[in-house]
Amino acid sequence: MTVESTAARTPRRSAGSKAGTTGTQRTTRKTTGAKKSAEPALVQLLTPEGKRVKNADSAAFDPYVSGITAEELRGLYRDMVLTRRFDAEATSLQRQGELGLWASLLGQEAAQIGSGRALRDDDYVFPTYREHGVAWCRGVDPTNLLGMFRGVNNGGWDPNGNNFHLYTIVIGSQTLHATGYAMGVAKDGADSAVIAYFGDGASSQGDVAEAFTFSAVYNAPVVFFCQNNQWAISEPTEKQSRVPLYQRAQGFGFPGVRVDGNDVLACLAVTKWALERARGGEGPTLIEAFTYRMGAHTTSDDPTRYRGDEERLAWEAKDPILRLRRYLEASDHADERFFAELEDESEALGRRVREAVRAMPDPDRFAIFENAYADGHALVDEERAQFAAYQASFADEGV
Repeated sequence: MTVESTAARTPRRSAGSKAGTTGTQRTTRKTTGAKKSAEPALVQLLTPEGKRVKNADSAAFDPYVSGITAEELRGLYRDMVLTRRFDAEATSLQRQGELGLWASLLGQEAAQIGSGRALRDDDYVFPTYREHGVAWCRGVDPTNLLGMFRGVNNGGWDPNGNNFHLYTIVIGSQTLHATGYAMGVAKDGADSAVIAYFGDGASSQGDVAEAFTFSAVYNAPVVFFCQNNQWAISEPTEKQSRVPLYQRAQGFGFPGVRVDGNDVLACLAVTKWALERARGGEGPTLIEAFTYRMGAHTTSDDPTRYRGDEERLAWEAKDPILRLRRYLEASDHADERFFAELEDESEALGRRVREAVRAMPDPDRFAIFENAYADGHALVDEERAQFAAYQASFADEGV
């Protein structure tokens, strides 16, 4: 329930701006030997049992959600439930052969909905390929996310229509895009902010380190939101970093915060705080949302080969949706009618997604060859001919 800050002693900020605070500061030492120090505490406002927490350690962030209404809480719950249903439907469609691949967000709903609802309309989002919940918050129709995974388009929506960039498949590159965009925002004199999403695996990419450098030096109004779901495909976080990921911000001279990624209120509060810093000219912030990928990395992955059931079951007990439901019920903020109506809405969303995907055309199998070179290439022509012959080999005789 504590925030750990890695802010520099003299944080970079624009003239006239006030230094931000990250609440209680502690020092965590990581030894170089086999002995491992205890994990740092999290910013947490809602416990896994659904109990609202308000204490000295959360004082810096609690004001950002202290006035939240019952209607807004129900809205956060609705967002998470419908996002999970859409995600489950997409996974099923991939298993049925309707999609080529799907990257599930199962377990990460609170991190995405909490941070997504912290954004203003004029803020700009640079996602990876798993930010289905953030897309929902930005008003992107869920069915538009599926065209790329079916192979019928290269995106599916206008990025400028919702200030939500197209999904980025190359790991970590979107952090550089976000930093450059944020530098432009600052030069234009706008007071909006930029947020870049990435995972724990991407934090090891050189692009992310370069983005941290440029954003710090140019005091860019950008928030780096790392969803640490514990596994970069089959590689655990402890094999990627000697220190907790949020502490990496210290070496670049800006604050880093670790938040309970399964606590939608904490994610909402911390992201609001970081965005406020960015808009106020105080530069970048790194948020590490400590969460868990309860499903496979993608539908081509088998997580049972590298992690055990005990770990998964332990994290399922911290389920972000169940956590908020417990709070809603204990606080009399939602009744059975609300949950029943939401279940009906969830079923309707599932049907709409299935119908939309099955109405999509089959992918153009030869489009990949058309988009390789602007003026054609002899080797591509040869490969196209080989692929055409391979496809023709499946045709029935006499057809």
